[in-house]
Amino acid sequence: MLLDEPSVTGTANIIMAASMAKGTTTVYNAACEPYVQQLCQMLNRMGAKISGIGSNLLTIEGVNYLGGTTHTLLPDMIEVGSFIGLAAMTQSDITIRNAGIDDLGIILDKFRLLGIQIDINGEDIHIPSQESYTIQRYFDGGVLSIYDHPWPGFTPDLLSIVLVTAIQAHGSVLIHQKMFESRLFFVDKLIEMGAQIILCDPHRAVVIGLEREQKLRGITMSSPDIRAGVALLIAALSAEGKSIIQNIEQIDRGYQNIDERLRLLGADIKRI
Repeated sequence: MLLDEPSVTGTANIIMAASMAKGTTTVYNAACEPYVQQLCQMLNRMGAKISGIGSNLLTIEGVNYLGGTTHTLLPDMIEVGSFIGLAAMTQSDITIRNAGIDDLGIILDKFRLLGIQIDINGEDIHIPSQESYTIQRYFDGGVLSIYDHPWPGFTPDLLSIVLVTAIQAHGSVLIHQKMFESRLFFVDKLIEMGAQIILCDPHRAVVIGLEREQKLRGITMSSPDIRAGVALLIAALSAEGKSIIQNIEQIDRGYQNIDERLRLLGADIKRI
């Protein structure tokens, strides 16, 4: 099988079907995210015969029986990245425990490009409170560009977090959403809050950092999808005044009990 694109869910479905199918299945252009790797490793412990784990070429020899096993799920890399952005935007000192450092790929490097200080202590990530952070430039002085790409590239699910985090940075950054349509259409809410963002087209937006010279202002807005919803939530937590976010079912899909957990960190937030 040759996949048109390296879909995580598509690859996972094929792997599960092929594990007990007759004969050998070869999957080209397979997704290789840590989520897919852990599925393969779990199935192999159950008796499956999967090789090429971690690459874009998987070979699955069908077996007649799968047994039980014990498996611990990976930490959610999207939540980890979201809390890094949250800490930077709200000038908070936050420690993210059991973050699964080895499975984060280049996520930490991308946030460091924004000037965010990230300290690693074993499996924990410490984000100290920063008065300011400066976006790096290319060696020739060009404006930094951050874009998504299939794993091991930067996950598209964190582009909205990077975008909102850059709002209060020193410098500018081009956010280029290559993999999905209409993921950047929430920036009009950020602009209404006072952010300096130029939406070039449905896939590209330039963020000009406010350098903390002015705060965002609270508004009433609606969450269009999971990642945009959390980006708006981060913006609201850093803004002056009260913000109301509607359609929070989208946020709940990806962030369990997010309001309760944020209250434990000191946020003034309640569910209506």
